[in-house]
Amino acid sequence: MKIQSLSICVPLPEGVNRCTNACRFCVSKMHREEYPSLHSGTPFQDEKYKDEFRKRLEFSRDNGCNTVMITGENEPQQNMPFIDMFSQINKKLPSSFKWIEMQTTGAGLDRNHLLFLQDYGVVTISLSLSNLYSEQNAEINCTPKHLKVNIEDLISEIRSLNFNLRLSLNMNQTILKDFQEDHQIMFERINFLQPDQVTFRKLYARPGTQQAKWVEKEATKESELKRLEDFIKGSGRLINILEYGQLQYSLDGISYVVDNDCMAKDQKSGVYKYLILRPNMKLYSQWDIPSSLVF
Repeated sequence: MKIQSLSICVPLPEGVNRCTNACRFCVSKMHREEYPSLHSGTPFQDEKYKDEFRKRLEFSRDNGCNTVMITGENEPQQNMPFIDMFSQINKKLPSSFKWIEMQTTGAGLDRNHLLFLQDYGVVTISLSLSNLYSEQNAEINCTPKHLKVNIEDLISEIRSLNFNLRLSLNMNQTILKDFQEDHQIMFERINFLQPDQVTFRKLYARPGTQQAKWVEKEATKESELKRLEDFIKGSGRLINILEYGQLQYSLDGISYVVDNDCMAKDQKSGVYKYLILRPNMKLYSQWDIPSSLVF
């Protein structure tokens, strides 16, 4: 078995019942599978919880995994004590994870949070954006006004603390609106923001859900993604072929990847694009299939 990366699903803290955002394409709202937390708050259960957490980290390391993605069905920064717990356990592993990323829309993420994340070992911030401009991004993510992300200011803070910065763009039609008229406009905006890496992510839809209806109407069309990928191929320089076949290009000093399989449906025998560590302290190979239990 080979595991490329481990996605740690950060649970909501006690007393909090919803994500700060209500993204129109939210994957977690398309699925209602329950993964009840193993943690119950008692000292005994707390130690058992940590022990099971450690076992899953060690299992991933034993099977070739060297990357952790801190993510969740909510904003990870809503539960900083959980990330602190991960950090403490990780540091005590025989071979700790060094490549630690956090995926976030940035809602509620400020300099103090970033400083804590740096102490916890996070080296890459994967900023999930639904548009390259703050107003449109907040509208699609349905972010409360008091938590609306100022993209430029947040990126400035991230870069000032020397994190690696990836922009993970949730590909809906508003992102490519300018590109359809003049491809340089979108890339000029990206160059202005100065990320290290950009991933264009095809949106996922589970038929019959409210979110899927929005995705079916608003998601970037396959032909447009192909046109985008062709432009990157023609204008950039190939620098890597990733495990699952995606091509990584360099264009104006920025790394670009088009990800058509963000839900890891295209599995290879014996190789997992990623495993997901759920709050019940079990590992799964699919976000939306409880029977994908691995360990």
